[in-house]
Formats: sequence, structure tokens, C-alpha cells
Amino acid sequence: MPENASPQMKPWIAAIHAYVPGKSKSADGKPLVKLSANENPLGTSPAALEALVQPRSPRDYPDPDSTALRGAIGKLHGIDPARIVCGTGSDELLNLAAQAFAGPGDEVAFSRFSFSVYDIAARRCGATPVEVADRDFTADVDALLAGVTDRTRVVFIANPNNPTGTFIPRSELARLHAGLPGKVLLVVDRAYAEYVRPEDDDGALELAARHDNVLVTHTFSKIYGLAGERVGWGTGAPGIVDALNRIRGPFNVTLGAQAAALAALEDQDFVVHSRDHNLAERTRFVAAIEALGNHGLRAVPSEANFVLVLFEGKLTAEAALHAIGDAGYAVRHLPGQGLPQALRITIGTAGQMDDIASVLRGMAESGQ
Repeated sequence: MPENASPQMKPWIAAIHAYVPGKSKSADGKPLVKLSANENPLGTSPAALEALVQPRSPRDYPDPDSTALRGAIGKLHGIDPARIVCGTGSDELLNLAAQAFAGPGDEVAFSRFSFSVYDIAARRCGATPVEVADRDFTADVDALLAGVTDRTRVVFIANPNNPTGTFIPRSELARLHAGLPGKVLLVVDRAYAEYVRPEDDDGALELAARHDNVLVTHTFSKIYGLAGERVGWGTGAPGIVDALNRIRGPFNVTLGAQAAALAALEDQDFVVHSRDHNLAERTRFVAAIEALGNHGLRAVPSEANFVLVLFEGKLTAEAALHAIGDAGYAVRHLPGQGLPQALRITIGTAGQMDDIASVLRGMAESGQ
């Protein structure tokens, strides 16, 4: 064996482009207000914060089954806790879904301009990622169904979608599921679902309750303000939950995360307040962008806690990114996801959104 021989990663792992998180500092290291990661600008429920500071022994392993947390999730959403699995954020569950149901020779399909983890999840298990055309930054049900082949094992859809914020209604999600073969797992990633008005619910949890090939995932990272604790959950048929439980980390949700998430669930007033705040500030911010439409700026319709702003005139996304950074804010530029002409901007406080709008208005009106 050659002296310089060394372990070689599998080719499908070498093909992965590692996930890049939102920035919180400028190029010269200056801290910026982070509107690049879709965190809750209102922080975290006081009840959850109180739960986090309660004394507990780090010597002890956490409950491996997150029993109390699954029970509380089940009570809130009307789900049998036996049909719930908890994860280290919903990211863990998305990866496990691909790993459990796809592998080398299989395909994993998802819409263009959707969450970058789907491509990673597919490649991580040796499956082939299949990116399907969108329709004006929104998942196209007909295109997704046309992209399904005999090799398709998993279809991912985020609703609302990240990074575009777009949303498909209940009828379209049901049509997507109805058109899929029973052997294909439909994964509905609802990380931002709590920002959608309850009357506009997409019906994903009902699909998961009635069918054997639907997994729905949620996270505590967004509206619940617990991104740092890394806790999420999913629900589906017993066979799906069993598959994920077989391969997840045995103690994947920490003591503190379980306690904080449990307390956060019990504070639904904070959730409603966060949703109302987001709707009000998103509406104001979108109106400010629409007022700059004659300068080539456009806001993609969003149901999430961020807005994707398109720069289709003289002002470029890159120039706007630098100007916003100079004003003290970090937003998300996504050329690696095929969006060099766009910035994803998290909805922050009223003052923060006014600042961003003012920067964009000044640049656009000055013809920069």
C-alpha cells in the first residue's frame, strides 16, 4: 500500500457543499444585527427562559424518548404521542428521513429555490438529488409530480418555503400527495408554519394522520425562539416514526432543550404575539419595497418571518448587501442557491425594518 494512502470519503459525501449559516459579522469582524437567520426578534418566551435556568444535573442523560415533550406536542396538535419523534432541530429529522427511505440508486426530489439541507440530505445517504423547476419562486405541484420516477423515494417540500417565503394552500398540498405513488415518502417541512394564520393551515398534519407515506416536521427554532437549544419534532405513520427512532441519536434532545420546549409550548400567548408582530412588520416592509418597484425592487409574497427581495433594476443585490452591512445589519445573500439577484431579509423589530427600508430607498432613489 502506498505510504501516502489515507481514508477517502465516499464520492457522494465529497459532492456535498456544506451548509452555510447566516452571517452575524462584517468582513472586518464588526458585529452586525443579525437579520440573516430568521430568528425571532422578540426573543424567547419568558416561561421557556425560566425553564432553562432551573437547576438540573448535567451528569444525567436526558429522557431518550422526550416523553413529556411528545405528550405536550400531542395535546396541542391532537396527535397520538406514539406518532411523534423528536430531533436535534428538524434538520436531524429531515436528514434521517432521507437516510431511512433512500440510498444509492434512489432519487430525492425537491423544488428549485428550496431549503439547501434537502440536497445535503439526499447526497449524505448516497441518493441522487433531483431539483425540479419552480413557478415564480413557488413550488410547482405539476412539475414535482412530473419529476417523480421509478427511482424516487422521497419528495421534500417546505411550506412556507425557505428561502423564498412562498406557500402552497391546502388544496395544492393534497393534490401533490394524491399524485405520488404510495412508495414515495412526502416530507412536509413546516419550520415556519406557526407564522401562517390558523385559518390558512395547509392540512399537512391531517395528511400525516391519515396516510402511511407522509412525514411532517416542525421546529422550535423559529417562532418559539429556541434556535440555540436545537429541538424539533416530526409526526407520521407508526412505520415512519419507527424508522426514524431506529437511527436517530439515542439522547438527541438535551435536558435543557426538552424543558425549554415544554415550557414554550405552554406559552401560546407568546406564539400569537410573535405571529401578529411578524404579520404587521412584514406587511409594512413589503409595502416599502413595493413603493420602489419602479426602481426594480420586488418582494416575493411571503408567509414566513422573512422576505425575499429581488433586485431586477440598476441596484444590485450585492451592492445593497454591502450598504445594509455598513448600516449595521446582516442579511442573507444566496448566490449559491441560484439567487444572486436576491436578498433574504428576516423580519425584525419595527425600527430595524425601517432602517433596512431606508437604506434601500436611499440607494434606489439615488440611482446607485
